[in-house]
Amino acid sequence: MSARMPTAAELDEAVRLLEAGQLVAFPTETVYGLGADAENPAAVARIFAAKGRPSNHPVIVHVVDGGDVSYWTDEVPEAASKLIDAFWPGPLTIILKRAAHIPADVAGGQDSIGLRCPSHPVAQALLARFKRGRGGIAAPSANKFGQVSPTTAEHVRDEFGGDVYVLEGDGVDVGIESSIVDLSRLDTAGPVLLRPGAITAQMMADVLGTVPLPPDAAAPRASGTLKAHYAPRTTLTLATADGLPAYLEALPEGGRLAYVGQKPAGADPRCVFVQAPATPDAYAQALYGLLRRLDKEGYQRLVFEPVPATHEWDGVRDRLGRAAAAFEEQ
Repeated sequence: MSARMPTAAELDEAVRLLEAGQLVAFPTETVYGLGADAENPAAVARIFAAKGRPSNHPVIVHVVDGGDVSYWTDEVPEAASKLIDAFWPGPLTIILKRAAHIPADVAGGQDSIGLRCPSHPVAQALLARFKRGRGGIAAPSANKFGQVSPTTAEHVRDEFGGDVYVLEGDGVDVGIESSIVDLSRLDTAGPVLLRPGAITAQMMADVLGTVPLPPDAAAPRASGTLKAHYAPRTTLTLATADGLPAYLEALPEGGRLAYVGQKPAGADPRCVFVQAPATPDAYAQALYGLLRRLDKEGYQRLVFEPVPATHEWDGVRDRLGRAAAAFEEQ
């Protein structure tokens, strides 16, 4: 990974702010996070206020590579140790039972907690300095709640202006949020995949010997799992090229739509073709930047061709489905 590293002075300022209960945005390999001291309820409350996020919607705690996971949970089951050994640092969040001394605020009031060890060098440098490597940084994506996640420092500033200190760093290579697996109910539910991402269910199964199950009614609440999420401001629809005529007919006079797919769909000047990345990794990396760019180009509708229904595409398909769900009632 190639990343521009902040200076020592910039990292020191970020640590000073975090330890004073303030917010700091920083890059991870997935998206930029909006960070606060995970053990400071007032600081965590600032995250919820800045994002407009419901207080019962938990945030993920980021920990340093090699940090003491048992500080955050009363039990680290063998399944968790296996996944940590295989995928940390990396884009995998593990849900475990929350230790009693960890404030419930960071978990949305639940008795579980989401832990992740990011691989981005800027995130690791920050975590190593924060509380001398013994703290945790609560950090959902650095955007207003429900909207498109940021993958550049510019995206963060578009959301919050100068109100949030931003540590810059290139190398946000994954582009969508981490996979989330619930291991807090192994005795009753087994491993449960709450949110797909770059670490696929099959990759986890190869380590655990069992495929994580889909979410069930008793699953804990987790970041980014509401039906409508990751939404641009422009109406977004999932449809094949065959469905374009109806959407073109509904456009106002002088209106345009963007069609994001693998092949151009006709020659109607009101339909602007945008080439979709051909692989799941490339699509994930480009997705949020693409949504933000299209939002600024004045289209009346964005039509995304559905991606393949294979497990490699689960993360991208999940994000597009939740983005489109934000407009289903309109």
